[in-house]
Amino acid sequence: MNRRKNKAPRPSHDRWLVSYADFITLLFAFFVVLYASSQADQKKAAQVAASIKGAFQQLGVFTGTAPGDAGIPGNNTGRPDLTDAPLRLIKVAGTADKKYGAPGYGIDVDSLRSELEGALGDEIRKHEVQVRTSPEGLVVSLREIGFFKSGEADLLKDGRETLMRIAGILGNRGFEIRIEGHTDNVPIHTAKFKSNWELSSSRATQVVSLLIEQYHFNPTLISAAGYSQYRPVADNSTEQGRAANRRVDLIIVGKAPDVEPPAPAPTEEAAPPETPAPPQPQ
Repeated sequence: MNRRKNKAPRPSHDRWLVSYADFITLLFAFFVVLYASSQADQKKAAQVAASIKGAFQQLGVFTGTAPGDAGIPGNNTGRPDLTDAPLRLIKVAGTADKKYGAPGYGIDVDSLRSELEGALGDEIRKHEVQVRTSPEGLVVSLREIGFFKSGEADLLKDGRETLMRIAGILGNRGFEIRIEGHTDNVPIHTAKFKSNWELSSSRATQVVSLLIEQYHFNPTLISAAGYSQYRPVADNSTEQGRAANRRVDLIIVGKAPDVEPPAPAPTEEAAPPETPAPPQPQ
């Protein structure tokens, strides 16, 4: 009787599929974890960025919603805060928040803007003056065309008269005012001014000197700064844009709180004379 010989099983050539499937599964899980982590980081980063931006906007540091490069030194795209922003942005600290130094503290923006526009109607129609609001404060722009000769820092006679009307409205009301000088991007080099930095600073200082010396503004509430060509409000590639950028801005950033006079020092009352002690019995 012949016995059947059991044939040896053939070796499987498909075992690599098991390892390959395990490898693909692990690789898929790895990329899923990476994707989930990246999405979580983006959400957290967006939340942090929004919180920081909101906080600085209330403090008047970040003043617009422009792309990230707006406000970088040397960027000529203009500052978004120098536009007709809604009045509510400047009134964030008007009544409820009594923290001194917050933008718009103590200012009735609507009333003050109407008062200035009424007094400067002719200059506004001639595009010599512009009144606008920004999160930093109420801005009164004095264009070069009505206040300065090209390349000079001395105020013209008509410009002095306009400044007198502005001073009559702002003076003795406790406003904190920042004077900013600005130019276009055309280089300047004269015997008096070597650069636009010096010209913009000199124009701002000239306005400050007049406000303090002639109109008796409080020197502790007024400051001057020159920004040269680096904070434009219009495109410097056109003549009209360059004319708009040559300006001096009076920015009313707040109102100083009323300072209460110091309380008088308490006077020391004379001590009553000591009553002599009765003699002790011996």
